[in-house]
Amino acid sequence: MNEFFQPANNPWLLPLAAVAFLLLAWLVYRFVRGRSGGLDGALADISFDRIEGIIIPNADEGEILVDYLLLTVKGLLILEVKDDQGIVFGGDKLQDWTVINDERRYTFSNPQPALYDRIAAVRQIVREVPVAGRILFLDGADFAKGVPDLVTNLAELVSEFGEPDKNAAKFKIEAFKPHWALIRKEALGSDSP
Repeated sequence: MNEFFQPANNPWLLPLAAVAFLLLAWLVYRFVRGRSGGLDGALADISFDRIEGIIIPNADEGEILVDYLLLTVKGLLILEVKDDQGIVFGGDKLQDWTVINDERRYTFSNPQPALYDRIAAVRQIVREVPVAGRILFLDGADFAKGVPDLVTNLAELVSEFGEPDKNAAKFKIEAFKPHWALIRKEALGSDSP
């Protein structure tokens, strides 16, 4: 065996191999988790708490449904999830968006105006906290003519709202907790305690 690879001649070789192995294992874990985690993995990465399917009062004395409301380091995030696959033709000024895939062609109403209404309704309750909204298209949607405002995918969502330093994030989250409690109290259909 080559003298260079004998641990007695190079005491740093074994720790270096251990670090390389741990790094490789971590990378494989992150890759597999990212591939299999999908929506749940992304939501776990960016949120410290979440409420799904809540109904809250809106400005005109009615009620509005919010698919996902997330507590993130940047404030509250309203998320509308779309699982449309194919080429999506949508734009900020278009009333209807069209999806074309191998099986069919269909349209749906532009989701942006409804998202703006949801953002406004949440802001009515928690006035001092940043409130953002995103329309999340899962894998399989391709915007041929450009991506409209507030539209994102899983990778972009995690990049924009994720916080790699969880200890620093906990400090930021503490400032939002009283407002989070208020939104939970106002929620009319929350199955969360």
